Amino acid sequence: MKDLSKHPCFNKEAKSEYGRIHLPIAPKCNIQCNYCNRKYDCVNESRPGVTSSILSPTQAVEYLKLMSEKLHNISVVGIAGPGDPFATPEQTLETLRLVKKSFPEMMLCLSSNGLNLYDYIEELAELEVSHVTITMNGLDTEYLSKIYPWVNYKKKMYRGEEGAAILLEQQVRSLEKLKKNGMIAKINTILIPGVNDHIIEDLAKFVSIHGADTMNIIPIKPVAETPFENIKEPTHEARKDVLKTISKYIKPMEHCARCRADAAGLIGKDDKERHCLMKKATMKQIIEQNRDKVAVASYEGMLVNQHLGEADKLLIFQAAEDGYECVETRETPPKGGADDRWLQLGEVLQDCKAILVGSAGNKPVTLLESTGIKVVQMTGLIETGLDAVFNDKDLRTISKTSAHKCGSGCRGTATGCA
Repeated sequence: MKDLSKHPCFNKEAKSEYGRIHLPIAPKCNIQCNYCNRKYDCVNESRPGVTSSILSPTQAVEYLKLMSEKLHNISVVGIAGPGDPFATPEQTLETLRLVKKSFPEMMLCLSSNGLNLYDYIEELAELEVSHVTITMNGLDTEYLSKIYPWVNYKKKMYRGEEGAAILLEQQVRSLEKLKKNGMIAKINTILIPGVNDHIIEDLAKFVSIHGADTMNIIPIKPVAETPFENIKEPTHEARKDVLKTISKYIKPMEHCARCRADAAGLIGKDDKERHCLMKKATMKQIIEQNRDKVAVASYEGMLVNQHLGEADKLLIFQAAEDGYECVETRETPPKGGADDRWLQLGEVLQDCKAILVGSAGNKPVTLLESTGIKVVQMTGLIETGLDAVFNDKDLRTISKTSAHKCGSGCRGTATGCA
């Protein structure tokens, strides 16, 4: 029997002794929040939705093995982004299965917006997920529509109050079902001055009646290039006042640290080596998969000179007795698919250990490498790049410097890197 009191996020007394680890395996989201910027590839920011890498389920378990060897006080494994776990439910459930198999003693938890959670709650219960968090920001669709411009439910886009109503309905259904299945349910609420600060007391009453065990108030952290970027961040005192108010109805969570999607270690004291261990886990999987080909983005077949986002086709090379041979040409997924395009490309190139490109945006690089493919940005002869990859040479000798790579805002010339 797992000791649920050792969950540091749900028990303040445990946070100085037991750590948690978030596995960033959820790249997509099914709603748009006006306080969220999807440019999540960052090592310096500390807020929900930010990570330095995206991991596949098998990479996540390999990373967990490396981290558990380093940190012996990890009691819980969570999935909290950078997108929503149930925008890609198969990936989430596979990760939980693998973690449970390799680490049966670990508690499992996850955080969701609740839109697509309901249908998977029985399976979560079977996997012994003990704690689930739902982010709920109000009860009135008029106010909710100011927070959520759209939701994508059952492969259909809903906007304004219609979308807000669907989201709210699914959140309430999911909360009730979580409790029927014996799970501990937490509500996260973003405190947004002038938008929902006046209705949080009513929300606390409501979620308490519907079974929520605790409620966390997270002051909005204004993020550039979002509709709410100019809203002033609430003070610590303002949050304390709200916590005092909701404590009349529900147990408040008082020690939230607004953790990243790749947080690891004690709350407020994340391990500084976790990013290096993520990369190590990713590369180890590439080696173990015995990938024997390399993809190349090239205009004429001699030079590595094409931007990844502009490549409709890729040349596929493998080692031969007298060097390297191009064995086939593969089409890339169509442009305009956002994150899906790069995850699909990872499937197209599942037998490739690397892809040589002239340039690539930060997000495509992150997503492709999460599928086990090393992205090498370079200029020069294809043979030079192939020689470096196939013979395990230092890729820094052929790679572009950071100053000559695409920046975070890269979209190529054909929207391919968005």
